[in-house]
Amino acid sequence: EALRDTEAFWQKWAGRFTYEGAWPEHVLRSLITIKALTYSPTGGIVAAPTTSLPEAVGASRNWDYRFCWLRDATFALLSLVNAGYQREAEAWADWLLRAVAGSAEQVQPVYGIGGEHRLDERELPWLPGYRGSRPVRMGNDAYPQLQIDVYGNVMDVLHEARRFGLDLHEAGWGLECEVLRRLEALWDRPDEGIWEVRGQAKHFVHSKVLAWVALDRGIKSARRFGFKAPVERWRALRDRIHTQVCEQGFGERRGAFVQAYGTEALDASALLIPIVGFLPPDDPRVVSTVNTIARELTRDGLVLRYDTSEADDGLEGEEGAFIACSFWLVDNLILQGRREEAGELFERLLSLSNDVGLLAEQYDWRSQAFVGNFPQAFSHFALVDAAYNFSGERGSARGADVPRSGHRSR
Repeated sequence: EALRDTEAFWQKWAGRFTYEGAWPEHVLRSLITIKALTYSPTGGIVAAPTTSLPEAVGASRNWDYRFCWLRDATFALLSLVNAGYQREAEAWADWLLRAVAGSAEQVQPVYGIGGEHRLDERELPWLPGYRGSRPVRMGNDAYPQLQIDVYGNVMDVLHEARRFGLDLHEAGWGLECEVLRRLEALWDRPDEGIWEVRGQAKHFVHSKVLAWVALDRGIKSARRFGFKAPVERWRALRDRIHTQVCEQGFGERRGAFVQAYGTEALDASALLIPIVGFLPPDDPRVVSTVNTIARELTRDGLVLRYDTSEADDGLEGEEGAFIACSFWLVDNLILQGRREEAGELFERLLSLSNDVGLLAEQYDWRSQAFVGNFPQAFSHFALVDAAYNFSGERGSARGADVPRSGHRSR
């Protein structure tokens, strides 16, 4: 009886699937995975249901991913709402608003599934780890880090939620104004960034780009929805950040946007620059960045998030190719009209899925095996986004004021 009830639930849930583009079975499998990673009582979506599956077998890059990251916010919301799962998207937005409610100074990158703030990390030395990969960890010490990009993620997801007509808590705009006031005070500080480095804080380019996103979405929301806001002050700061990133974040020698000011190291997060609308996809700096990453930051055709021998993250050892970053390269190729190249890479990434269509965080091209926690929500969000971009069912850019046919490009 329990099995029949389970089958009936998932068949009914899958029946709400509205995607009509290519690779529908992979898109639906990814959405089912995202739904299965959702904690029903709160709407929180965990990054993965596992801890300490290593990024390199036998090494110490092992993390607990059984928590909810604000960074996943817009990826999650768009993956769900575009495919017809508005209730799940609203539940996720509600979880986010509850988690960050209160003082903007206390916003943190990651929370527990119930919105818990304390996620103290500890090692479990009595456990041998997956194939001898130690330490095994419980908790995640990324929670008190300064990661400036999460302010952009929060502003982006709430702006998109309103554009799609989702039912938001009425206190949302007040929170957003507080978030931007906090951002104004800290945007020019070094931080730990999107990859949550355990070494020295830096002026990460992606963090500055997402600070721009936060202000941009605040301005767009105030204008479109008639909210009271210091728009001129926000616009001046937005323009200042844009100028700074273009002047200090582009490495002329590498011909690409780099990981951090004052470095030449590449970082796959630069692939998000046209996706979030910071620069158009045909901007020569963007085209050059995409080509440089495809040429110098790939292994066996798959994208590293950064080269650990080139960029110091405070940790030892190497890691696998990052699956979500490889899908971001697909998105960029689509945006540049290079659909044949994009299709080949997309098919390659689909071929990595296991026998039930699941993806891990990373892929070790040397051993041809998954590494990192599994299944990974970030990888499945990226798959869904890329498929929608191929189908042309979305509009032109994230943050655009007027969506076309209820969709838009990430």
